[in-house]
Amino acid sequence: MKKWVTCLVAMICLLSSAQAQDWAKARLEKSPRHGEWVKIKQGTRTVNCFITYPERKDKAPVVVVIHEIFGLSDWARSVTDELAEAGYIAIAPDLLSGMAPNGGGTDELGSGVGKAIGSLPPDQITADLNAVADYAVKLPASNGKLAVIGFCYGGGQTFRYATNNKDVKAACVFYGGGPAKDAIEKITSPVYGFYAGNDARINASLPATTEAMKAAGKKFEPVTYEGAGHGFMRAGEAPDANEANKKAHDEAWKRLKEILSKL
Repeated sequence: MKKWVTCLVAMICLLSSAQAQDWAKARLEKSPRHGEWVKIKQGTRTVNCFITYPERKDKAPVVVVIHEIFGLSDWARSVTDELAEAGYIAIAPDLLSGMAPNGGGTDELGSGVGKAIGSLPPDQITADLNAVADYAVKLPASNGKLAVIGFCYGGGQTFRYATNNKDVKAACVFYGGGPAKDAIEKITSPVYGFYAGNDARINASLPATTEAMKAAGKKFEPVTYEGAGHGFMRAGEAPDANEANKKAHDEAWKRLKEILSKL
Protein backbone atom coordinates (compact mmCIF):
# COMPACT_ATOMS: atom_id res chain seq x y z
CA MET A 1 0.00 0.00 0.00
CA LYS A 2 2.82 2.37 0.95
CA LYS A 3 4.57 1.77 -2.37
CA TRP A 4 1.33 2.44 -4.29
CA VAL A 5 0.79 5.73 -2.43
CA THR A 6 4.38 6.77 -3.16
CA CYS A 7 3.87 6.05 -6.86
CA LEU A 8 0.62 8.00 -6.88
CA VAL A 9 2.29 11.01 -5.26
CA ALA A 10 5.10 10.81 -7.81
CA MET A 11 2.59 10.73 -10.68
CA ILE A 12 0.78 13.78 -9.32
CA CYS A 13 4.08 15.63 -8.89
CA LEU A 14 5.11 14.66 -12.42
CA LEU A 15 1.89 16.12 -13.82
CA SER A 16 2.44 19.30 -11.84
CA SER A 17 6.01 19.50 -13.12
CA ALA A 18 4.91 19.05 -16.73
CA GLN A 19 2.38 21.83 -16.38
CA ALA A 20 5.08 24.09 -14.96
CA GLN A 21 7.39 23.73 -17.92
CA ASP A 22 5.79 26.32 -20.20
CA TRP A 23 6.52 29.29 -17.97
CA ALA A 24 9.99 28.01 -17.10
CA LYS A 25 10.84 27.48 -20.75
CA ALA A 26 9.49 30.91 -21.71
CA ARG A 27 11.61 32.59 -19.05
CA LEU A 28 14.69 30.73 -20.21
CA GLU A 29 14.12 31.71 -23.84
CA LYS A 30 13.93 35.39 -22.86
CA SER A 31 17.20 35.32 -20.93
CA PRO A 32 19.96 37.64 -22.18
CA ARG A 33 22.62 35.25 -20.84
CA HIS A 34 24.39 32.63 -22.91
CA GLY A 35 23.13 29.10 -22.37
CA GLU A 36 24.05 26.08 -24.46
CA TRP A 37 24.01 22.31 -24.63
CA VAL A 38 27.31 20.48 -24.19
CA LYS A 39 28.16 16.78 -24.38
CA ILE A 40 30.67 15.51 -21.84
CA LYS A 41 32.42 12.16 -22.20
CA GLN A 42 32.50 9.85 -19.20
CA GLY A 43 34.08 6.53 -20.08
CA THR A 44 31.80 4.97 -22.70
CA ARG A 45 28.99 7.34 -21.78
CA THR A 46 28.15 10.80 -23.11
CA VAL A 47 26.40 13.06 -20.62
CA ASN A 48 24.17 15.74 -22.12
CA CYS A 49 24.34 18.96 -20.10
CA PHE A 50 22.92 22.47 -20.16
CA ILE A 51 25.31 25.22 -19.12
CA THR A 52 24.73 28.95 -18.65
CA TYR A 53 27.41 31.61 -18.29
CA PRO A 54 27.27 34.77 -16.17
CA GLU A 55 27.95 38.25 -17.51
CA ARG A 56 31.04 39.30 -15.53
CA LYS A 57 34.62 40.39 -16.22
CA ASP A 58 36.40 38.11 -13.77
CA LYS A 59 36.41 34.34 -13.46
CA ALA A 60 33.44 32.71 -11.76
CA PRO A 61 32.81 29.77 -9.42
CA VAL A 62 31.04 26.73 -10.84
CA VAL A 63 27.73 25.36 -9.60
CA VAL A 64 26.63 21.88 -10.65
CA VAL A 65 22.84 21.60 -10.57
CA ILE A 66 21.37 18.12 -9.96
CA HIS A 67 17.83 17.79 -11.24
CA GLU A 68 14.69 16.46 -9.58
CA ILE A 69 13.24 12.99 -10.09
CA PHE A 70 11.68 14.39 -13.30
CA GLY A 71 15.03 14.51 -15.07
CA LEU A 72 16.55 17.53 -16.79
CA SER A 73 13.37 19.56 -17.16
CA ASP A 74 12.94 23.09 -18.48
CA TRP A 75 12.72 24.25 -14.87
CA ALA A 76 16.02 22.60 -13.98
CA ARG A 77 17.61 24.32 -16.96
CA SER A 78 16.10 27.64 -15.88
CA VAL A 79 17.84 27.25 -12.51
CA THR A 80 21.18 27.43 -14.31
CA ASP A 81 20.12 30.74 -15.81
CA GLU A 82 19.09 32.13 -12.42
CA LEU A 83 22.46 31.11 -11.01
CA ALA A 84 24.26 32.70 -13.96
CA GLU A 85 22.29 35.87 -13.34
CA ALA A 86 23.70 35.79 -9.80
CA GLY A 87 27.24 35.50 -11.20
CA TYR A 88 28.01 31.78 -11.46
CA ILE A 89 28.80 29.30 -14.20
CA ALA A 90 25.97 26.80 -13.75
CA ILE A 91 25.78 23.40 -15.40
CA ALA A 92 22.98 20.85 -15.16
CA PRO A 93 23.72 17.31 -16.37
CA ASP A 94 21.00 14.99 -17.61
CA LEU A 95 21.77 11.94 -15.48
CA LEU A 96 19.38 10.01 -17.72
CA SER A 97 21.59 10.55 -20.77
CA GLY A 98 21.65 7.39 -22.86
CA MET A 99 19.03 5.65 -20.72
CA ALA A 100 16.18 5.87 -23.25
CA PRO A 101 15.65 2.90 -25.61
CA ASN A 102 16.98 4.97 -28.52
CA GLY A 103 19.95 6.27 -26.55
CA GLY A 104 18.35 9.58 -25.63
CA GLY A 105 17.68 10.99 -22.19
CA THR A 106 14.96 12.78 -20.24
CA ASP A 107 12.96 14.08 -23.21
CA GLU A 108 12.89 10.73 -24.98
CA LEU A 109 11.91 8.78 -21.86
CA GLY A 110 8.68 10.72 -21.32
CA SER A 111 6.54 8.92 -18.73
CA GLY A 112 9.34 6.40 -18.19
CA VAL A 113 11.57 8.94 -16.43
CA GLY A 114 10.62 7.82 -12.92
CA LYS A 115 11.41 4.16 -13.53
CA ALA A 116 14.66 4.95 -15.33
CA ILE A 117 15.96 7.31 -12.69
CA GLY A 118 15.28 4.78 -9.97
CA SER A 119 17.50 2.26 -11.73
CA LEU A 120 20.57 4.48 -12.15
CA PRO A 121 23.68 2.89 -10.59
CA PRO A 122 25.16 5.11 -7.84
CA ASP A 123 28.69 4.65 -9.20
CA GLN A 124 27.52 5.81 -12.64
CA ILE A 125 25.92 8.91 -11.12
CA THR A 126 29.12 9.73 -9.24
CA ALA A 127 31.24 9.23 -12.36
CA ASP A 128 28.88 11.41 -14.42
CA LEU A 129 29.01 14.19 -11.82
CA ASN A 130 32.80 13.94 -11.57
CA ALA A 131 33.14 14.28 -15.34
CA VAL A 132 30.79 17.27 -15.40
CA ALA A 133 32.48 18.99 -12.46
CA ASP A 134 35.94 18.40 -13.97
CA TYR A 135 34.81 19.84 -17.31
CA ALA A 136 33.28 22.94 -15.75
CA VAL A 137 36.03 23.89 -13.30
CA LYS A 138 38.60 23.69 -16.11
CA LEU A 139 36.73 26.15 -18.32
CA PRO A 140 38.70 29.34 -19.04
CA ALA A 141 35.94 31.40 -17.40
CA SER A 142 36.05 29.35 -14.16
CA ASN A 143 38.01 30.24 -11.03
CA GLY A 144 38.19 26.55 -10.14
CA LYS A 145 35.85 26.63 -7.15
CA LEU A 146 32.97 24.14 -7.09
CA ALA A 147 29.58 24.01 -5.41
CA VAL A 148 26.79 21.49 -5.93
CA ILE A 149 23.06 21.99 -5.43
CA GLY A 150 20.20 19.61 -6.01
CA PHE A 151 16.46 19.36 -5.61
CA CYS A 152 14.31 16.44 -4.38
CA TYR A 153 16.04 13.39 -5.91
CA GLY A 154 18.89 15.75 -6.76
CA GLY A 155 19.02 16.92 -3.16
CA GLY A 156 19.72 13.41 -1.98
CA GLN A 157 22.30 12.96 -4.73
CA THR A 158 23.96 16.24 -3.73
CA PHE A 159 24.35 15.00 -0.15
CA ARG A 160 25.70 11.67 -1.42
CA TYR A 161 28.05 13.38 -3.88
CA ALA A 162 29.54 15.40 -1.03
CA THR A 163 30.80 12.06 0.32
CA ASN A 164 32.53 11.33 -2.99
CA ASN A 165 34.26 14.54 -4.05
CA LYS A 166 36.66 16.38 -1.75
CA ASP A 167 36.82 19.34 -4.13
CA VAL A 168 33.25 20.41 -3.38
CA LYS A 169 33.33 23.65 -1.40
CA ALA A 170 29.60 23.80 -0.60
CA ALA A 171 26.77 21.29 -0.93
CA CYS A 172 23.25 22.72 -0.92
CA VAL A 173 20.59 20.07 -0.35
CA PHE A 174 17.02 21.01 -1.20
CA TYR A 175 14.52 18.63 0.44
CA GLY A 176 16.71 15.56 -0.10
CA GLY A 177 17.61 12.70 2.21
CA GLY A 178 21.00 12.19 3.83
CA PRO A 179 23.66 9.63 2.84
CA ALA A 180 24.47 6.38 4.61
CA LYS A 181 25.85 6.98 8.08
CA ASP A 182 29.16 5.29 7.35
CA ALA A 183 29.70 7.57 4.33
CA ILE A 184 29.32 10.82 6.28
CA GLU A 185 32.94 10.61 7.49
CA LYS A 186 34.04 11.26 3.90
CA ILE A 187 32.36 14.67 3.69
CA THR A 188 34.81 17.58 3.65
CA SER A 189 32.52 20.45 2.63
CA PRO A 190 29.84 22.32 4.57
CA VAL A 191 26.36 20.99 3.83
CA TYR A 192 23.42 23.38 3.83
CA GLY A 193 19.92 21.96 4.04
CA PHE A 194 16.71 23.52 2.73
CA TYR A 195 13.57 21.71 3.91
CA ALA A 196 9.82 22.18 3.70
CA GLY A 197 7.69 22.28 6.82
CA ASN A 198 4.99 20.16 5.15
CA ASP A 199 7.23 17.30 4.04
CA ALA A 200 6.99 14.53 6.64
CA ARG A 201 8.51 11.90 4.34
CA ILE A 202 11.85 13.70 4.00
CA ASN A 203 11.82 15.35 7.40
CA ALA A 204 11.37 12.01 9.20
CA SER A 205 15.05 11.22 8.61
CA LEU A 206 16.35 14.74 9.28
CA PRO A 207 17.00 14.33 13.04
CA ALA A 208 19.10 11.21 12.44
CA THR A 209 21.06 12.92 9.66
CA THR A 210 21.64 15.97 11.85
CA GLU A 211 22.87 13.82 14.71
CA ALA A 212 25.14 11.75 12.46
CA MET A 213 26.69 14.88 10.94
CA LYS A 214 27.24 16.36 14.41
CA ALA A 215 28.79 13.15 15.73
CA ALA A 216 31.17 13.08 12.75
CA GLY A 217 32.16 16.69 13.32
CA LYS A 218 30.76 17.83 9.98
CA LYS A 219 29.18 21.20 9.28
CA PHE A 220 25.47 20.78 8.56
CA GLU A 221 23.09 23.73 8.65
CA PRO A 222 19.48 22.69 7.93
CA VAL A 223 16.72 25.29 7.68
CA THR A 224 13.03 24.39 7.54
CA TYR A 225 10.58 26.71 5.80
CA GLU A 226 7.29 26.36 7.64
CA GLY A 227 4.12 26.02 5.58
CA ALA A 228 6.01 25.13 2.41
CA GLY A 229 5.59 21.84 0.60
CA HIS A 230 8.09 19.48 -0.98
CA GLY A 231 9.36 21.00 -4.22
CA PHE A 232 8.82 24.59 -3.08
CA MET A 233 11.69 25.95 -5.17
CA ARG A 234 9.88 24.98 -8.37
CA ALA A 235 6.34 25.41 -7.06
CA GLY A 236 7.24 28.77 -5.52
CA GLU A 237 8.14 30.18 -8.95
CA ALA A 238 5.01 28.97 -10.75
CA PRO A 239 2.38 31.53 -11.77
CA ASP A 240 -0.10 29.86 -9.40
CA ALA A 241 2.30 29.57 -6.44
CA ASN A 242 0.70 29.70 -3.01
CA GLU A 243 2.01 32.22 -0.51
CA ALA A 244 3.89 29.69 1.65
CA ASN A 245 5.80 28.19 -1.26
CA LYS A 246 6.57 31.59 -2.74
CA LYS A 247 7.88 32.88 0.59
CA ALA A 248 10.00 29.76 1.11
CA HIS A 249 11.38 30.03 -2.42
CA ASP A 250 12.34 33.68 -1.97
CA GLU A 251 13.93 33.15 1.45
CA ALA A 252 15.79 30.03 0.31
CA TRP A 253 17.06 31.73 -2.84
CA LYS A 254 18.39 34.64 -0.77
CA ARG A 255 20.12 32.20 1.57
CA LEU A 256 21.56 30.22 -1.33
CA LYS A 257 23.11 33.32 -2.87
CA GLU A 258 24.63 34.27 0.48
CA ILE A 259 26.19 30.81 0.78
CA LEU A 260 27.56 30.84 -2.76
CA SER A 261 28.96 34.37 -2.35
CA LYS A 262 31.51 32.94 0.10
CA LEU A 263 33.12 30.72 -2.56
